[in-house]
Formats: sequence, structure tokens, C-alpha cells
Amino acid sequence: QVQLVESGGGLVQAGGSLRLSCAASGHAFSSYAMGWFRQAPGKEREFVATCNWSGDSTYNADSVKGRFTISRDNAKNTVVLQMNSLKPEDTAIYYCAVGKWYATTPRTYEYWGQGTQVTVSS
Repeated sequence: QVQLVESGGGLVQAGGSLRLSCAASGHAFSSYAMGWFRQAPGKEREFVATCNWSGDSTYNADSVKGRFTISRDNAKNTVVLQMNSLKPEDTAIYYCAVGKWYATTPRTYEYWGQGTQVTVSS
């Protein structure tokens, strides 16, 4: 069992930055892949970024490439999403998730956090 808690969301102007953190508790965190997803009102949950168990392989959605960076610190059981050059269309609830596989589909991930709201004003 893994428990996840996201933090760092908030309101920011377009062009600004936010740093989301996800703290994990439970066993074997370092053996899991980590992912970030987001869901805007009226839309399906969509993939944002993922990294493998060690953090040396990462992959971002096309919509955030060059702007968002995922990283993890297994010693601290945390994964971070650094978001730069934010746009109004990035507004959503952001979720972190853990799973056995380094993947982009939500159903691949086993455990989810409660989410943190990110709002980008124009």
C-alpha cells in the first residue's frame, strides 16, 4: 500500500511557475514508476509526465514539453513537477500516481493522491 499527498498548487498568472510535490508513504516507493496527470472540469483525466523507478527516464506529454519537468528523490520519497511558462489551458486538478510500469495511461497506475488545484489566470 502506498499513500500519496500532493502539495504546491495555487493561483498563478500566465507565464508564471509552480512547483508541485508529491510525498509518498508506504513500502517500496523506489521500485515504482511515478506519474502526474491532470483533469480539467468537464474533461477526462490526461497524462502530463512520468518517470521510471530511478528517475533517469522521463517522458512528457506534447502539451507540456519544454515547460514542465518531472523529477524524483527516492531518499525522500518525493516526486516533483516543476511547471514553467504556465498557460491558462494548464488549469486543472493535478494528481500524482504510482504504478509498476512507466506508462502514460491512467489505468496503469495503482495508487493516486487526492489532487491539488492549479489555476492559471490570463
